[in-house]
Amino acid sequence: MATIVLDVQDESLLTQIKKACQLLKGVASVRVHKTKNEDITQTAGYKEAMEDIKHGRVYHAESVDEMFKQILG
Repeated sequence: MATIVLDVQDESLLTQIKKACQLLKGVASVRVHKTKNEDITQTAGYKEAMEDIKHGRVYHAESVDEMFKQILG
């Protein structure tokens, strides 16, 4: 069995698109998976990064070599 994935921007069209797909010959099932629009500023990783910046736990390097010199001493 093969799978086709459709990304739909206008969620108001989901019902119509689902019905249309079900009418196609050979379609076994149609499932809708909605993705969350997560606010990145509310994630634990973002908050941890902001704390690192606040406490000066950041590095700035002009190159990868310079970064490794700073980190490894």
